[in-house]
Amino acid sequence: MQVRLVDYAAMPQEKLYAAFRTCYSADSPIEIWEKIRDQRISPERIRGFIGERLQTGHASPLEQVVFWFAIAGVSRSLSHQLVRHRIGISFEQQSQRYVKFKEERLTYVMPESWARAGLSGDYAELSEQISQLYARALKAGVPAEDARFVLPNAAPTNFQIMVNFAELLHICDVRLCVRAQWEIRRMVALMRAEIKRVLPELALYLQPKCGERRMGYCDESLEDWRQCPLGKVRPHKSALFQLYNLYGSQKVRALADEEFRTVEEKERL
Repeated sequence: MQVRLVDYAAMPQEKLYAAFRTCYSADSPIEIWEKIRDQRISPERIRGFIGERLQTGHASPLEQVVFWFAIAGVSRSLSHQLVRHRIGISFEQQSQRYVKFKEERLTYVMPESWARAGLSGDYAELSEQISQLYARALKAGVPAEDARFVLPNAAPTNFQIMVNFAELLHICDVRLCVRAQWEIRRMVALMRAEIKRVLPELALYLQPKCGERRMGYCDESLEDWRQCPLGKVRPHKSALFQLYNLYGSQKVRALADEEFRTVEEKERL
């Protein structure tokens, strides 16, 4: 697996500051940028303001900072998961229709669990048989778009990805969680490492959802939380509800029609 950050929006922190400040300032965006460029607004002030805003749910300014990644040597199993992310991300993926794989044996991705189970030999044997059948199909005149039908989820693929910061935060929320499959978790960890190399201030916020800069607690099932190595340092949501029940002004209960009517009446005001 190879992951490279090939480019990112210039002056990302300044762009975040200007986007956030536009929403909360009487100054126009032009005036804000003039203050940024002539350093009437210091880098320290920019970092502090961004840190405050990132603790809120105001996410739209994050969409104005964009990253481009080149990713190679991942499986189609991973790609099927990654393309479930739809908002704020764009994919260009190596085609199995137009690309004819010429190797006698394709380099399939093999999970370590197969080796631990003592089945790596069987995996390799099947992979070789598939590669040979695929090559014979191409040689016999079967179009690549039809020959690919025999290729498994383990077949390798490559991506170029454009993703904004808001969506990357969400991807890290769910894909850095230990419940995510190992391959996509590794890929996202490498994406985070690439950003940390050039933009460490922003990389601080790329965490699993239980991170202290994200939700700060686990919202998965109680059983999953018990099995998670981070469960020792992160509370489960049920513990938070228990604290509220013990020390809150009233017990947690389901919202009833009365509460919804209250909200509706408030909105009509």
